[in-house]
Amino acid sequence: MKVFNLRCHLDHRFEGWFGSDADRQRQLSQGLLSCPLCGSLEVTVLPSAPHVQIRRQVPSEPEAALRAAQTVPSSSPDSEAAVGLQTAWVVAVQHMMANTDDVGDRFADEARRIHYGETATRGIRGQATLEESRELLDEGIEVIPLVVPQALKGRLQ
Repeated sequence: MKVFNLRCHLDHRFEGWFGSDADRQRQLSQGLLSCPLCGSLEVTVLPSAPHVQIRRQVPSEPEAALRAAQTVPSSSPDSEAAVGLQTAWVVAVQHMMANTDDVGDRFADEARRIHYGETATRGIRGQATLEESRELLDEGIEVIPLVVPQALKGRLQ
């Protein structure tokens, strides 16, 4: 199993697990590899240093300290902040999806029913056209457009 650090053209970073490098290249060339956040097919492999264990014994304390001092951080503070924001966004979307009912294309009708007290108040999500969203806002019904990548609609591994 090979694990690659990947990035899409919007700088979303994620891991990909493949049986081999050839498997990764095949999936990429066939358009099967996409960003789990935005769905982009423009995915590149980030450089990474492989971990190779050359001996089984535990290094002495001075050896361990020397190795730690020689280790170069693999990411900059900016990329760490981006990964933190990305993680927070994924957690927020997962929370929203776990705590709302998916009403599909009936969103506008169901939002009105809730707003006018025809049904119990609850969190809902679904699809609405731009025109339907504007009409809801004109009626004083708060809606928030949120594009949820297909990968987040199922279980995220």
